[in-house]
Amino acid sequence: MKRSTDRILTTHTGSLPRPADLLDLIKAREEGRLDNLTALHGRARSATDDIVRAQVAAGVDIVNDGEQGKSDYSTYIKDRLTGFAGANVQRLPSREAKAFPDFAALRGGLGPTFVKRPNCVGPIAWTDFASVEREIADLKAARAAHPAEDFFMTSVSPGQASRFLGNEYYPDHEAYIRALGAVLHDEYTAIAQAGFVLQVDCPDLGSGWNSQFPDLTLAQFRKMVELHLEVLDEATRDVPPEQLRLHLCWGNYNGPHTEDIPLREIIGPVLKSRATAISFEGANPRHEHEWKLWKDVKLPDGKIIIPGVIDSTSNFVEHPEVVADRICRYASVVGRENVIAGTDCGFGTFAGRVDVFPSVVWAKLRSMAEGAKIASKSLWG
Repeated sequence: MKRSTDRILTTHTGSLPRPADLLDLIKAREEGRLDNLTALHGRARSATDDIVRAQVAAGVDIVNDGEQGKSDYSTYIKDRLTGFAGANVQRLPSREAKAFPDFAALRGGLGPTFVKRPNCVGPIAWTDFASVEREIADLKAARAAHPAEDFFMTSVSPGQASRFLGNEYYPDHEAYIRALGAVLHDEYTAIAQAGFVLQVDCPDLGSGWNSQFPDLTLAQFRKMVELHLEVLDEATRDVPPEQLRLHLCWGNYNGPHTEDIPLREIIGPVLKSRATAISFEGANPRHEHEWKLWKDVKLPDGKIIIPGVIDSTSNFVEHPEVVADRICRYASVVGRENVIAGTDCGFGTFAGRVDVFPSVVWAKLRSMAEGAKIASKSLWG
């Protein structure tokens, strides 16, 4: 994993805008109207090449495939594993929905209606590992064509998968996430063996407090976070820590977020995980102040933080000076070599849902790159 040794490097969280024709193919697959997947696979491959080229052109240093062929970042596994069918389990109302019922009623679901979220109704096992291998091959080809400082790929964590894909088969939550971890181990290992940095997406560690476990006390939720990380550490046991980064967030949407659990409450166990780098939200109005917790929380030796310095839910394009200020604040408390500039979350979290328009996304990424240059001059001279 590259680190900032003479300048601030830039990256992002994973998903990026998909072209309209690829979105049409993804929608057709989700709705069961795509009998032949060849066209989808071919378009995802060319879109991966295009998105890597665009990231490099925008000045992003650590790039990925933009999750181009996936319907979303967490439920994509439903089509690759046995055991999933039916409709999603009805969950308890989130803490935020109770506090803001009018907002919750108007906002509706997280993603487009065509993205299916079935339940686990049987044993989990691989039925389409070829999809993992194909995505790896597509990014390898793009890496050869468009060199960058480093490349990463994203995968869902066992805990996050359980958040959107309900359990009706395994005896309890722990048994379910351990079954998910045992299977996802193969995906994690394959990505690392391909020479990519593995980013495991873990919104469950933050968002879980609000929406997945709204009935737990703070002490109980902390125990749940520890369990999820224990399962993740076991599942990533064959991924070298220096190839592992973890992303946590509180939900990638424009909303109140008053019920978000503070980063301070969960950062302790997160820093004990095997991951070398920790990505988290740091630009939105509900979490920007949390850079100050690093004055009290010591970053373990060898660890890297990837704070969001660009918001992923607003069409405001942050000024490069604002970006530079955010970077420098983090560098002032954890050290310049331990900071990589990132985004709060993805820009194409759910295929077909547009929060930030594509042209604005690229303007934001260019602004992040320019802000990193300004910060680098300030920090290194």
